[in-house]
Amino acid sequence: MPGENLTRDEARERAALLSVDGYEVSLDLRTATGTSGTTTGAGGGGAEEPHTFRSVTTVRFRCTEPGASSFADLIAPAVTAVSLNGRDLDPGEVFDGSRLLLEDLAADNELIVDARCAYSRTGEGMHRFVDPEDGEVYLYTQYEPADARRVFANFEQPDLKAPYRFEVRAPEGWTVWSNGVGELTDGVWRFAETKPISTYITCVVAGPYHYVTDTYERELPDGTRLEIPLGAMCRKGLAPHFDADDVFLVTKQGLDFFHDHVDYPYPFGKYDQAFVPEYNLGAMENPGMVTFREEFIFRGKVTQASYEGRANVILHEMAHMWFGDLVTMEWWDDLWLKESFADFMGAFSLVGATRFTDGWITFANRRKAWAYRADQLPSTHPVTADIRDLQDAKLNFDGITYAKGASVLKQLVAYVGQDAFLEGARRYFKRHAYGNTRLGDLLSVLEETSGRDMTAWSRAWLQTAGVNSLTPQVLLGADGRVEELAVVQEAAESHPELRPHRAAVGLYRRTPDGALERYARTETDVDGPRTVVAELAGAEAPELVLVNDDDLTYCKIRFDETSLATLREHLGALTDPLARALCWSALWNLTRDALLPAREFVDLVLRFGGRESDIGVLQMLHAWAESALVHYAAPAWRETGGRLLAEGARRELEAAGPGSEQQLAWARFFARSAVAPGDFQLLRELLSGTVTVEGLDVDQELRWVFLEPLAAHGLADEKALAEELARDDTASGKRHQVRCLAARPSAEVKAEGWNRVVESRELSNALVEATIAGFAQPSQRELLAPYAEKYFAVIERVWEERSIQIAMHVVRGLFPELLDSPGTLDATDAWLAAHEDAPPALRRLVLEARDDLARALRGQACDAAAG
Repeated sequence: MPGENLTRDEARERAALLSVDGYEVSLDLRTATGTSGTTTGAGGGGAEEPHTFRSVTTVRFRCTEPGASSFADLIAPAVTAVSLNGRDLDPGEVFDGSRLLLEDLAADNELIVDARCAYSRTGEGMHRFVDPEDGEVYLYTQYEPADARRVFANFEQPDLKAPYRFEVRAPEGWTVWSNGVGELTDGVWRFAETKPISTYITCVVAGPYHYVTDTYERELPDGTRLEIPLGAMCRKGLAPHFDADDVFLVTKQGLDFFHDHVDYPYPFGKYDQAFVPEYNLGAMENPGMVTFREEFIFRGKVTQASYEGRANVILHEMAHMWFGDLVTMEWWDDLWLKESFADFMGAFSLVGATRFTDGWITFANRRKAWAYRADQLPSTHPVTADIRDLQDAKLNFDGITYAKGASVLKQLVAYVGQDAFLEGARRYFKRHAYGNTRLGDLLSVLEETSGRDMTAWSRAWLQTAGVNSLTPQVLLGADGRVEELAVVQEAAESHPELRPHRAAVGLYRRTPDGALERYARTETDVDGPRTVVAELAGAEAPELVLVNDDDLTYCKIRFDETSLATLREHLGALTDPLARALCWSALWNLTRDALLPAREFVDLVLRFGGRESDIGVLQMLHAWAESALVHYAAPAWRETGGRLLAEGARRELEAAGPGSEQQLAWARFFARSAVAPGDFQLLRELLSGTVTVEGLDVDQELRWVFLEPLAAHGLADEKALAEELARDDTASGKRHQVRCLAARPSAEVKAEGWNRVVESRELSNALVEATIAGFAQPSQRELLAPYAEKYFAVIERVWEERSIQIAMHVVRGLFPELLDSPGTLDATDAWLAAHEDAPPALRRLVLEARDDLARALRGQACDAAAG
C-alpha cells in the first residue's frame, strides 16, 4: 500500500482547485481470456494467466487558479502515454505508481492517460475469476472507497463528481454491462453517459454471465409513465440455483416503496443486479449496476432468515440510489449520511413492502449486536467520524457507521415523527441532487420539517461515541403495586455522555396459563442519570420490566433482580417475539460484559432455544452460544460445556419438525458443536446415507458443513476432501474444500496454511478467507501456539506489502484470539508499545483484537467464579 493513501486535506485542496466536466474511459478487456503474465486461477495454481489490460482515459476539467499544479490518481503497472492540453508528458517523470503530477494547469484542461492496468485477484479494482467448473472467465469491478484508480485514471474523491462515458472491448461472445445502457457496435460496447456520479460507484461487469430480464413500471404523480428495465445475472454454473423471480419481486416491491416515500423518481435509467464471485462485501450500490456477493444465490436449502437477509441487502442498496448516489457525502467523514440511512431504510422498507414483516426483530437482534460490539471497542468513534485518510475510511465501514447510525435514525424517527423525517429526506434529495453534502445539510432540512432544534440531538447522538445502559428501578408500595418506577442511565468512563432517549417501558407478568405478556406500556423521554416514569405508578407489580420495549432507542438493556430471575425461569414463556429478541440480546450483552456467567447463557439457550419461533433469532442464539463457550467460558468448564451443547443440539435436531427450518438450523449447529465420538459417528452416517433424520435433506452445502468438524478432528483426510470436491467441482466447492483442508489437526497443515496466506500471493481473496477460516479451530489451541509470536513478527510487513483488503483479512483473521491467556495479552501490548509509529489503521485492528481478548479473559473470570 505504499504511496497509495490520500488525505482529507489533500482532497479538500484539490476540490477547491478543480471541477470535473466529464470522463471518457476506454477499456480493452480482450486479454482476459488470453495467456501471458502471471499465475492465477481459481484454485491458486495452474497455467500462466493474463495480467494487464489497456485503459485509456480522457478527462476534461477546470482549474480555478491557472498555472497551479495538482495530481490525478492511477494505480497501474505501467503508463504508456500522458497528454495534458495537447502536451505530451514523460510518464517516467510524472507517474510515481499511484499519482500523475499535473503542472501548469489551464482554466480548461484535457488529460489523456494511456495505461496498462492490472487484473485483480483481491476483489479490488478489476477482479478476474476463472470458474473451475467450466473454465469460463468472469470480470467485475469493485471500487469503494478508492479503487477506481486501479482501472482508469481519475480524481479519486467523492466530491469531484462528473458524468462518464465508458466503452469496452471484450472477448467475442461476452456481454458487458456498466452504469448506463450499453450497445455492441462494430465489436465495441458503448454505454450511455451517466449522470454526475462519484468515481467509486462507476462499474463494469463483463463475461458470459447468465442474464435474466424484467421490467418495472409505474405512473408518476404528473401522469407520465416510469419504466425501468430490470436485469439480474450470475455465473452460468449458478444458473440452476438462481431464483431471479424472487430477486425481481423484492426489487419491484422496493421500487414501489421508495417511489411512494421519497418523491423523487429513480434517476439512473436501468436497474441491473449482478451476483459475482469472490466478492469482498455484501453488495455495492453502483447506480444502474448493483453488485452482490454470489453467496446470496443459495445452492442448498436455507432458512427464511437467509431470504430475509438477501432482501434486506437488495433494499439497502436500492436506498443508496438516493442516499449516496444521487446525494453523496463530501468526504468519508460523513460516510454515515449514506450507510446509516441505507441500513435504516433497508429495514424500514423490508417491513413496509415485503413479506418479511418481522424485519425489525432481525434488526434488534442481529444488526444492533454488531453496533454494540463496535461501540465498546477502543476504536469506537462518533457516527460522524474523523476520517483523516483513505485507510481510515476503509476501516470505517463498521458497526458504528452502519448499524449504530441506523439505530440512531430509528431513534430520530421516534423523536421527530415519521412524517417529518420523510419530508426532510424529500427536501434533502431535491435540494442536493447530484451534489455533495455534510451533516449540516441534513440537519437543516430536519429542523425545517420537524420544528425541532437538531443541534443538541446531533451533538448527543452523532458527534459522541459510546453506548448507554438503561436499568429499571422498581419500588413497590405496601399494597404490592408500583410506587415508583425509574430508569437509571449509565455510561462508560471512557465515553461518559448521557443522551436523551425516547424509549418505551413495558411491564410483563405471567397469565394464568403461564404466558409472560405485557400488561402496561408507556413511552417516555429518558434524560440524565435517573428518570422517573410517573405514568407507571400504581400499576400491578411486574415480574419483568423491559426498558426500550419495542426497540425505539439505542442502548444496552439491563434488568433489575426480579426481572432477571423471571427470565432465568420463564424466558421461553415470553410471547412477543420482539420482546423476546430484546431480552436475548440484553442477556448476551451481560455475558460479554462479564456480568452473566457464560455457562448460564449456554444453559438459557439449551433450555429455551428450542422454543424460539423466529428462525433468525434462533440462528443468532446458536452463534452466541458457540461464542460463549469458545471465548467466555472458563477453560476448566469448556469440555463440560461443549458436551452439553452437543447433546442439546442433537436433542433439538431430533425433536424438530421434519423438514422445518428449525431442523436445518439445529443440524448445522449440531455439526459445529460436535465433540464426542458418537457425534462424529452420526455426522459420518448422515453423509453416507446409512442413517437419516426424517425431513432432513443432506444437500451439498450441508455435506460441507458436516465435513468441516470431521476434518478438524482428523476424521476426514485429504483424500476424503478431494473426493468431496470431485462430487462438487465448483467454485463454491473449492472454497469449502480449502477451508476444510486448513482445518485438519496437524502442524504441517497449519504451517502450509500460514505460508499460503502470509508468505505467498498465490491465493485469491476468497481462498485467503477460506484458509484463514479453517486455520483457527477451537479444538486446536496447542497446534496454534507457535503462531502468536509469528503473527506479531509479520503483520507490519504484511500491511506494507499487501493490498489493504488482504492485509485486513490477515491482521484480523490470524490474531491469536484462541490463545486466550494473559501472556497473549502481554504480547499484544508489547507489540503496540514497540510500534507506536505503525500505520494508524493497522494499530486500530490490533487494538480491537486486544480488546476482544481482554473482554474474553474478563468473561472467563466471571464464569470461573460461578463454577
